Amino acid sequence: MKTDIILKDVSKFYGKKQALKSINLEIEEGMFGLLGRNGAGKTTLMKSITTLNSLSAGTITVCGVDISESSKIREMIGYLPQDFSMYNNMSAYEVMDYLGVLSGLDKKTRKQRIPELLVKVNLNNNMKTKVKAMSGGMRRRLGIAQAILHNPKVLIVDEPTAGLDPEERVRFRNLLSEIAEDRIVILSTHIVGDIESTCENIAVMNEGKIIFKGTVTELLDQANGVIYEAKISRAELEEVKKRYIVTNILMMTTEATIRFIETDKANIFKGAEVTLPNVEDAYMYLMYRNGGAR
Repeated sequence: MKTDIILKDVSKFYGKKQALKSINLEIEEGMFGLLGRNGAGKTTLMKSITTLNSLSAGTITVCGVDISESSKIREMIGYLPQDFSMYNNMSAYEVMDYLGVLSGLDKKTRKQRIPELLVKVNLNNNMKTKVKAMSGGMRRRLGIAQAILHNPKVLIVDEPTAGLDPEERVRFRNLLSEIAEDRIVILSTHIVGDIESTCENIAVMNEGKIIFKGTVTELLDQANGVIYEAKISRAELEEVKKRYIVTNILMMTTEATIRFIETDKANIFKGAEVTLPNVEDAYMYLMYRNGGAR
């Protein structure tokens, strides 16, 4: 059976508000990044794939199965929502065991698989730790463990690193990359760095639409020749921010090194030089072209 997710002309209305606008997308095995600002429609799209939302129009198939067959779809998908904070008074092992029962796993399978997964997510020393005593990173890792407990073909994680410190963020991204070796992992986030570090294939959403789909390299190529870097005095910074879309600022004692977008070479000031774009530059340029930035 082919491991893929296919969306055709998917739309979703909440009353008169259209949250998804004719989405067409194909997602194959490995890490797939869904990038967009908060409110772009990412969570609505993820919930539609998991059958938690009904569609207003269009079709979705997961590994050849239409989402109308919700019980089969849920057997194939593991889902980690943005806020995984349930079962506060249970220990890590108790949460896993309880959710394993709900997933229909027998006692022998649970006894074997739960310790293996807690080792995989680096919680083997916290089996008896209650959820309410865990850090944000530990809860997210427990969330991943419960999401793959029934060995799904698809794992969907929604804003998994928001609020994590840099060390936990790196650890979590590495874990997702490892898990994606033999299944689809969809990483939905507004954090560009998460996509840059883990995903080769991505889609960018804005106002319910897919405004880009392709590889990270293809996204970078679109911003070639329009990203500039310059050193300016701190006194000049506010004026420069008014004139250009600044993608990065590195402050120093008396100077600032800035990166900015400009499509017209005639508007470039002395000392600014074109530079290779990074993913954040390319994302900002894409949003600018689609009316999402000044």
